[in-house]
Amino acid sequence: MDAGLVGQIGVGACLGLAAVGSAAGLGVAGMAAIGAWKKCFIQNKPVPFILIAFAGAPLTQTIYGFILMQALAASQGLNGFQLLGVGIFAGLAIGGSALAQGNCSAAACDAYGETGQGFGNYILIVGLCETVALFVMVFSMLLAA
Repeated sequence: MDAGLVGQIGVGACLGLAAVGSAAGLGVAGMAAIGAWKKCFIQNKPVPFILIAFAGAPLTQTIYGFILMQALAASQGLNGFQLLGVGIFAGLAIGGSALAQGNCSAAACDAYGETGQGFGNYILIVGLCETVALFVMVFSMLLAA
């Protein structure tokens, strides 16, 4: 197999795997937000629109996958097999971060929907999950430079 083609697969895998993680995380967090809103409606409590912040948080990992994909595609320092490795493993790490963030966001939706308190604490944990994706993107871009 041509090393250039192998490299292209890695470049595409970076975005694809990050986006799969984002989609899964968004699904989990979105379902939790809907469930929290349903509880509020049933109890005639105000419905916290701020849960959108939790539900949408895993979307950013797709952007990080895209940015890294562009850096990998422009890389002059990596051969095709190295691009494949970086693309797959970085994509998996970024996607895994998005899934973990979706799970934490789901718990945050449930807790905030029930109590109306603790937003700062919850968003901090959600942000920590995001930090993993940022680190992977930046460090992988350094490899590609």
